[in-house]
Amino acid sequence: MTLAEKILARASGRSRVAPDEIVVADVDLAMSHENADLVRKAFLEIGVPRVWDPEKIVIIFDHRIPAESEKTAATHKAVREFVRQQGIRHFYDVGRGGICHQVLAENGHVQPGMVVVGTDSHTTTHGAFGAFATGIGATEMAGVWVEGRLWFKVPSTLRIEVEGEFAPWVSAKDLILYIIGRLGAAGADYRAVEFDGSAIRRMTIASRMVLCNLSMEMGAKVAFTPVMEIAPDADARYERVLHINLDYDLPEPQIACPHSVDHVRPVSALGEIPVHQAVLGSCTNGRLEDLEIAASILRGRRVHPQTRLIVIPASQRVCLDAMRLGYLETLIEAGAIVNPPGCGPCVGVHQGILAAGEVCISSTNRNFIGRMGSKDSFVYLSSPAVVAASAVAGRIVHPEIVMAKEDAHV
Repeated sequence: MTLAEKILARASGRSRVAPDEIVVADVDLAMSHENADLVRKAFLEIGVPRVWDPEKIVIIFDHRIPAESEKTAATHKAVREFVRQQGIRHFYDVGRGGICHQVLAENGHVQPGMVVVGTDSHTTTHGAFGAFATGIGATEMAGVWVEGRLWFKVPSTLRIEVEGEFAPWVSAKDLILYIIGRLGAAGADYRAVEFDGSAIRRMTIASRMVLCNLSMEMGAKVAFTPVMEIAPDADARYERVLHINLDYDLPEPQIACPHSVDHVRPVSALGEIPVHQAVLGSCTNGRLEDLEIAASILRGRRVHPQTRLIVIPASQRVCLDAMRLGYLETLIEAGAIVNPPGCGPCVGVHQGILAAGEVCISSTNRNFIGRMGSKDSFVYLSSPAVVAASAVAGRIVHPEIVMAKEDAHV
């Protein structure tokens, strides 16, 4: 069996399962953020007095922190009261966590072989820890809060084997953008994706999280990178196996152009594109290694006078570590503004939304029309290195162009 099949077989009490079968699986962990308020309302309508297991529910405020409006403040208040009434111990309030997917990982909530559901589409991130992790709706989550179980159609699996070495300034973000561009936004619809190969196994866990996080942008139900504790069977059957050699297939950074994540071009094909805003952060690329590479590019340089750089650490812990290591000091000295850990402008509600006609280069995960503000703005997705270099140049550039210059402004 594949990894998805093995985990769902265990969770549903079956010896084997096969693609397209419907199973009812026990849920090991149920995560929500501010939309826990929608779940709460649906749960109360069902009429059950207590959640099935308060130890298996995690709630993290991250999308609108600190509260940007009276409406959000009221939502936060209602969820806090519900958490207290139900005895939900794993609650991360403002100032105690950060972005939900980073906080789950940092605090050891996810383990290999678990079934994890979250009311956030990028819950696939936790496949980097060997979990069957997927996003669900608020009403489904209310059912999980009642029974601790959920039905799943067993997904077929795409296997993506990656060999070779990354070129300078090319990273996991470029790899997954390349794959999404090649397969398309619907290329993995309701499939499981297994990443493996020597290049994957050399990656940091943070980089593996990037692959699993963005796999849902090509429709994946779940995604996995290798872990020691659980592996697919040697005779597992795959719907398709894709081979990628970094040496030949990915010679330079990749950019997802407006207004689709699968509208991917190599950076050299873009031409002259000035940027008004650069954003470094999100559940995709707001981790310590992302801030480190940005600091290495911005050290001794200045953000272009016509560009603003917004930096958002993925969690309180990332923020503190980046502070201790001097990364934030370097970024601030270069002209960046550092927002509190959270989702910020990625969801287009506060802390850096775009005006009509503005162009943004961002390390986030979506570039749909209006995603980060005005419907007449333009979002290009890239790696943290390209975001940092473009902030210096004031236009989208390959980092090697900035690093080759001695002047502050390119």
